[in-house]
Amino acid sequence: MKYVVAVIQPHRLHEVHDALTAIGVEGLTVTEVRGVGRQKGHTEVYRGAEYTVNFVPKVKLEIAADDSLADKIVSAISDAAKTGKVGDGKIFVLPLESAVRVRTGETGAEAL
Repeated sequence: MKYVVAVIQPHRLHEVHDALTAIGVEGLTVTEVRGVGRQKGHTEVYRGAEYTVNFVPKVKLEIAADDSLADKIVSAISDAAKTGKVGDGKIFVLPLESAVRVRTGETGAEAL
């Protein structure tokens, strides 16, 4: 099993969700987060005053998946989230040792 974590731009969430649904992903967790990378934040003007936004709003997706689906998930997220500009995001794939469905006690891939 794999644990896929992706950090993307918030306005690309619906496209990414649609792409994941199309390849058969049934469950994911979405969290609103803030972060900084190569983008280094940006400046904005509010009521005539300029200020620096150091941490940019992003959306973090977390998906537990079978090994056979992991590459498709990465491709779907990458294709749907890409705008070609700095700040499109990152995708991380980690090994997932175990999973347990609390309601039934199922373990491993059956719990996903």
